[in-house]
Amino acid sequence: MTLMTVRPRLSRKVRLRFDRHTGRHLLLYPEAGLELNDTATAIVRLCTGAWGIDDMVDQLTESYGDASPVEVTQAVRAFLRTLANRGLLDGAA
Repeated sequence: MTLMTVRPRLSRKVRLRFDRHTGRHLLLYPEAGLELNDTATAIVRLCTGAWGIDDMVDQLTESYGDASPVEVTQAVRAFLRTLANRGLLDGAA
């Protein structure tokens, strides 16, 4: 099973927080964190284990009407690979 065939879920060690000082969302995990842009935040919010990759792309394409499904698919896959490589998704190798 690859990342693209699972329903991505954030690891239990990861927390999404809003930083009032910067006005940005942060993905916090032990000893580190990522500052997220709006697109990354939208993707992270869908990492509940309930959405497959295609479902996530459909939802985001609908939300971001000016982006093509191909662009959204590429962005979602690239960001999920980044999360998986950092060990921030459960069940992704």
